[in-house]
Amino acid sequence: MKVALIGASGFVGTAVLHELVQRGHIVTAIARNPEKVSKEAGVTAVKADVLDVKELEEILKRHDAVISTYNAGWTNPDLYNAFLKGAKAIQEAVKASGVKRFIVVGGAGSLFIAPGVQLIDTPQFPAEWKPGALAARDYLTYIQNEQTLDWTFLSPAIEMHQGTSGVRKGHYRTGKDEPVFDENGKSIISVEDTAVAIADELEHPKHIKQRFTIAY
Repeated sequence: MKVALIGASGFVGTAVLHELVQRGHIVTAIARNPEKVSKEAGVTAVKADVLDVKELEEILKRHDAVISTYNAGWTNPDLYNAFLKGAKAIQEAVKASGVKRFIVVGGAGSLFIAPGVQLIDTPQFPAEWKPGALAARDYLTYIQNEQTLDWTFLSPAIEMHQGTSGVRKGHYRTGKDEPVFDENGKSIISVEDTAVAIADELEHPKHIKQRFTIAY
């Protein structure tokens, strides 16, 4: 497929880019700093400002799918508003481009760990992650009202950034709105297997107009 990947130079985006290339897809890698995009065969790096909806629309046209791993930057002092504004602009550009398939990587904070209780609302949730997690939760609510696009929202496992990088097992388990835990009570996945799950969903859609989650 011809895939547009937004946030292609980031932590998740780089892993997704590599996975897509390994599977033979042609990728337009969209980033604020295209020089940071991994140089691989079949990849065209493109600079874009996601808030420029018209510019992004033109870039996205004639692709089979758009994958967004957009992150407004964890150190952004206005992360909540910046993420929501960017995510909504991306969605608007995808709709305007005529591409139907849209896969978004969100966060685990909106997963329910008890009836009516989301992970982000528990006392244990790290304060430094809250602005981004709140924005991702509110964006999930926003995209759930989207009727035109064949969207999918992926919430990775609770732990993805904690010592799991560098491992591609090639398998994972899925859930919908509640975390997937292993026998040790851990919800964990590597960024490489997050990329595997995204590519699998691209090639074999199972969660159209749905959120899903993954873990080992």
